[in-house]
Amino acid sequence: MLRSCVSEFTDPFPLEASVRGGHVEIVVASKGHFRAQQTVVDLGRLWMQRIDENLPRIARASPSLQRAPILFHAHGNQVPTRHNGHDVSAGEIVVLGDGVLDHLWSEGPCSTAAMSLSPEDLAAAGTSIVGQELNVPRYTHLIRPAPAALARLRALHDSVMDLAKAGPSVLSHPAMAKAIEHELIWTMVSCLAGHMPAEVKPTGRRHARVIASFEEFLRQRRYEPLYLADICAGIGVSGRLLHLCCQEHFGTSPIRYLWLRRMHLVRRALLQANPGEASVTGIAVEHGFWELGRFSGQYRTLFGESPKATLRRQLADRAGRSEMRTIDADSTRRRTAE
Repeated sequence: MLRSCVSEFTDPFPLEASVRGGHVEIVVASKGHFRAQQTVVDLGRLWMQRIDENLPRIARASPSLQRAPILFHAHGNQVPTRHNGHDVSAGEIVVLGDGVLDHLWSEGPCSTAAMSLSPEDLAAAGTSIVGQELNVPRYTHLIRPAPAALARLRALHDSVMDLAKAGPSVLSHPAMAKAIEHELIWTMVSCLAGHMPAEVKPTGRRHARVIASFEEFLRQRRYEPLYLADICAGIGVSGRLLHLCCQEHFGTSPIRYLWLRRMHLVRRALLQANPGEASVTGIAVEHGFWELGRFSGQYRTLFGESPKATLRRQLADRAGRSEMRTIDADSTRRRTAE
């Protein structure tokens, strides 16, 4: 099915739901008003998207088993990012593993380009184009293609994203879409072929296991007050090692990451709550924030509004949607009567 769309976001939660090809959770890592734009193009076999974000963030991503995705910087001159504790430069491609959990950290505004085929289409394209079957790796890894090949892929991807914004009718034309898809798949395979994954050092694998244990510990105790000593005892590591692993994967300390994650869980709960039944106090305490005055000030600093304002906005949004449904229903009745 040929389609393209451009969407704007002011909260990470609807962006998470719109990302194709896997499950994503986004934790914004600095104060400010979040802004993101997502451009999606579906050419049939090939799915493409680009996400532009204005604030530093930590993303937890788990790709679908039905897709074989790659990621790279949409711009060759943007700040480096980190993926599972490894620096990712503009000259590298992230080849996502088979349904594994990945951590992607940006320390500033970033633009991420993504492409994916089904595993079957990727294998067939590799055999057809370079005589080499390309399979989805078991673990995520980085590759460094020939600079000219990656520059060509980035330019093609950028051109398609521009078409989605300025000339979407071109992408809806079957013959044109097929030609664009063929050129992109050819260039993508040329970048991937012949590049073995970089060797992962034993320390890298160990740190990844520590982070996985840390994440699972936080998930199981998402509503409990937690302290560093409790966390370290619970997952069986020293505070120094956990701090090192969190700096590698998240760019921050364990306690700061815990705080950011819980703040975003509170915001999600406020945005999903029924304002007539829920309260800021109840939601804050439920997520481990019991110093309510301090919590409210920190929330305002991080998100640019008070938690009560978030809850009231949810009520206003619901009222607006209800009013729109009433207007639509009245319009339908008038047309029927006429």
